[in-house]
Amino acid sequence: DAYPTSIKIALVNSNKKLTEVLKSLIESFRQKGKEFSRVIKMGRTQLQDAVPMTLGQSFEAYAVTLDEEIQRLAQNAKLFLEVNMGATAIGTGINADPGYSAKCIEHLKKVTGLDVVLAANLVEATQDTGAFVMYSSAVKRLAVKLSKICNDLRLLSSGPRTGFNEINLPPMQPGSSIMPGKVNPVIPEVVNQIAFKVIGNDLTVTLAAEAGQLELNVMEPVIVQSIFESIEMLKNGMNTLKYKCIDGITANEKRCRELVENSIGLVTALNPVLGYEVSTQLAKEALETNRGVYELVLEKNLLTREKLDELLSPENMIGS
Repeated sequence: DAYPTSIKIALVNSNKKLTEVLKSLIESFRQKGKEFSRVIKMGRTQLQDAVPMTLGQSFEAYAVTLDEEIQRLAQNAKLFLEVNMGATAIGTGINADPGYSAKCIEHLKKVTGLDVVLAANLVEATQDTGAFVMYSSAVKRLAVKLSKICNDLRLLSSGPRTGFNEINLPPMQPGSSIMPGKVNPVIPEVVNQIAFKVIGNDLTVTLAAEAGQLELNVMEPVIVQSIFESIEMLKNGMNTLKYKCIDGITANEKRCRELVENSIGLVTALNPVLGYEVSTQLAKEALETNRGVYELVLEKNLLTREKLDELLSPENMIGS
């Protein structure tokens, strides 16, 4: 009972530190959201042109999705406040004074400042590792989101001549010994790899929890090691991502605007006025002739220039 209880208290405190680092990273994304609020770019679905948005909306979305994880982590860390002190060997309380559990819980509250509670059934609490499984899953979820964001950053910064090249990541090191001038997105790549390790650790936790037998799960050491390792890697990874990547990102505004104005995705705004079939034909012709949607609509006298300017203005298509 003593080891699992001490581990749970340590994990509650470790979660607080993880959350502090996460909050700092979220703030960096929010700041970039504000900084890029006027930068028009093309949104994409399935890597194909969709409709315009702002680069700021992308970064604000990253902040929001990560902010959700603060509450998720806290909810699952709260499960660690239920302990089995006084359970002794298997939960029956053999060789422990009848009042030991109550006194121990009272003392733990004073020492830790946490709202520690005694499990309702000590036999169940001694053999169950469900709280570890739940928390590890929450940590994995954070890692998955971070990895997805880093995938986006790598893609948006790709190029510089043959990729998206919509943002610039701070250069960290030369990217190649044989290709002068090449700079790779090494910080997002590091976070990707941390995420892979965290996902693997979560699977380890799952398998170890499932492998428990009868009154005590002897696989708890690897469960605990995996969770603490995941927390430590994510803390370091998020700090590195914040200070060596996110805070230094700049936007290629001209490139972003150019991609929007040359995209057939603008034709989406014509749907309500011209109908789906006509808009589809315009998009097809624009692709085949390498001409813009704007000039095709004017040439065919489908709309006045004033109405077309209103409909196809990227600023009018990005929403609030």
